[in-house]
Amino acid sequence: MFSGLRERLQSARDRLGASIGAAAAASQPQEPEKPAALEKEGEAPAKNPTLADKVRILIIDRELVVSEKDIADALSELEMTLLESDVALPVTDALIADIRAGLVGKHRKIGESVDSLVVRSLKSALLKVLGQGFDLPAYIRSHERPVKILFTGVNGTGKTTTVAKIGAYLKKEGFSVVIGAGDTFRAGAIEQIGVHAERLGIKVIEHQTGADPSAVLFDTVQYAIAHKTDVVLADTAGRFHTKANLMSQLEKIRRVMKPDLIVYVDEAVAGNDAVVRAAEFDKTVGADAIVLTKADMDSRGGAAISIAHTIGKPLLFLGTGQAYEDIMPFEPGAVVEELLGGAA
Repeated sequence: MFSGLRERLQSARDRLGASIGAAAAASQPQEPEKPAALEKEGEAPAKNPTLADKVRILIIDRELVVSEKDIADALSELEMTLLESDVALPVTDALIADIRAGLVGKHRKIGESVDSLVVRSLKSALLKVLGQGFDLPAYIRSHERPVKILFTGVNGTGKTTTVAKIGAYLKKEGFSVVIGAGDTFRAGAIEQIGVHAERLGIKVIEHQTGADPSAVLFDTVQYAIAHKTDVVLADTAGRFHTKANLMSQLEKIRRVMKPDLIVYVDEAVAGNDAVVRAAEFDKTVGADAIVLTKADMDSRGGAAISIAHTIGKPLLFLGTGQAYEDIMPFEPGAVVEELLGGAA
């Protein structure tokens, strides 16, 4: 997952480390060679310290102060790397600014290697833009039941399958679940969610094709209340934010259902398009969290890196395959460790 971005960040890590190391070595005064006449009999001729020796002396045995000039070229290269990976421009700017602030003008402690210094700054910057994530089981346990979750998004992003996956995930966490088949317009949508629900042993509330989705989801909430069900998962028809009538319908659904959480679903492979659409949905009907599907097919990672920071809402899950268990709670720390190879 995000293999291309991981390789590019590893390259940026090496470049930053090399730039700082070279600057450190250049600042080390040259020690004069020991005159041959003063060498003791049988003593090997003294050697000039190598670049590695100089970096070790300056980084391990002394404090190091990094200058803007030392890392300017490496940061410029990293900026292009992030943009080419579909990381949104505001997020790229924030990352570069945080990395620069984490390196320039700071005294580094004795005993810290160049690589540790660089990786620590990269990790800190990435964690800032990725946010805190969202612990859905903890949220459900701390709120009045049923917890009502409304799923929105554009056509063809895997929203209905995501609803089923999250239903399976919550069942494993010990919660009772009911699904509302609120996509009453797409051909086969009611049948699709019904098949998923039957396989998973989850109750589904449905009306006939063409019914008012608000009515379906109202009935789903009433069922959950009557049967003391923990969670309502409300599927809806996919729609683009530019379709005013469909967005108005979604607003009606929100008023009738009164969801506790609105979850926006899009594809990781959509890159910056997913970021823009999420922001528009948030403006129109709101969004409390985001799910990105097809993360296993996304080598660039731009949407996952950008979306939480850009719209200020946490990533909830990443879809990583076709099976019901192929959904991963988004944990920023784990993602950063994977991107940077788990280095300290």
